[in-house]
Amino acid sequence: MKKVITYGSYDHLHQGHINLLKRAKELGDFLIVGVTSENFDIIRGKINTDQSLIERMKAVEDLGIADLVIPEEYEGQKIDDIKRYGVDIFAIGSDWTGYFDYLKEYCTVTYLPRTEGISSTMLRSKNVLRIGIAGSDPSMLKLKRESKFVNGCAVNDIYLTNKFDKVINDLNKVNSFDDLLKNNDAIYLACKTSEKYDYAMRAMREGKHLIIDTPIADSYEKANEILNYAEEHNLKVFDSIKTAYALAFERLILLVKAGKIGSVSSIDATCTSLEMYDWLKDTNFATSFTAWGPFGLLPVFKILGLNYTDYRFDTIDNSEMKDIFTKLTLRYPNAVANVNVGVGVKSESDLRICGTKGFIYIPSPWWKTDYFEMRFEDAQNNKRYFYKLDGEGIRMELVEFIHSVIKDRPNFNIERDITLGIAKMIENYNNK
Repeated sequence: MKKVITYGSYDHLHQGHINLLKRAKELGDFLIVGVTSENFDIIRGKINTDQSLIERMKAVEDLGIADLVIPEEYEGQKIDDIKRYGVDIFAIGSDWTGYFDYLKEYCTVTYLPRTEGISSTMLRSKNVLRIGIAGSDPSMLKLKRESKFVNGCAVNDIYLTNKFDKVINDLNKVNSFDDLLKNNDAIYLACKTSEKYDYAMRAMREGKHLIIDTPIADSYEKANEILNYAEEHNLKVFDSIKTAYALAFERLILLVKAGKIGSVSSIDATCTSLEMYDWLKDTNFATSFTAWGPFGLLPVFKILGLNYTDYRFDTIDNSEMKDIFTKLTLRYPNAVANVNVGVGVKSESDLRICGTKGFIYIPSPWWKTDYFEMRFEDAQNNKRYFYKLDGEGIRMELVEFIHSVIKDRPNFNIERDITLGIAKMIENYNNK
């Protein structure tokens, strides 16, 4: 029996996929099809798959062409599969010509002609979400850069809400917020926290979805009203903390929740940046805590929840700026958390999560993590975890936002209560 194997994502299974699978089947007697998992796609830098692995595997199985359908989940699996199943021929589309020649050591490699004029990318691109930018935070320009790697969205227009001295040559500058609303389906808000509520409500009254640079408002009441209005009018509002969309951070939270380091007793999150000091000092755009506080609170609220029993702010000012450094301590019934944030001071910006069995350490800058360590009393049990991170989490946030809008599903990365909890702590800070 001659066995043939091929691989693909098979997102939005189309005639091109079917033609290639038929050609592969004609090469032998038994066809194995590997369907690439979402996690492996992310590791490979491919982040635009719409359908889940289960949906894509079932679609391939239902064709009745493949004799066996398997998931592809890790680098090097092709070699393992060829050996495990005794494969004679590896077949793949001609757009990969030469790329898989290293497999010739294990079997025959055949590059099959693709069906011209159709692809999953074309199908995904039929529905393009137009996202306009409103604000004056320099980081908002990253959205345009990262959007180029994501199918299903276009970021072209920007409205500057305050003085802005960065080059924006690759964006179309509009003269008013109303013009921005007319030309786009969704708005990314990166303005002052005190201005977000008004801009958000204006946008939603025009039926626009929102990504709001965290925190989404300067009080619990305003944040709650924004989220309630969105739910009532079937609109999506994303709290933009890019860390929440990083695969390493997602896996870290799952490991902690699974009890791998025991019961969590303390969390120490530090976020500092001297680079931001001059800009914040000159623009009065934000303080250390309004800029960095939500990032530090994210792992605390994800792991320990919102039922803290007490909190305390300690803030340091200087002659040029209020709040160059703030330390927030939250007390829980069986744990304590420290969030240290600063723009006028520099520290090791790491994250430590301590439990009764061991602890997790993420080196600086932890909010852009692609790596963390799980450490124990016996160092032989220590483990290191590596996950690919492209675009600081912005790309995955865009993917989740597009899927949320198109498929009408909630934000799975940042829960509503965490968004409200962050807004409440910002309110507490302003009233301290």
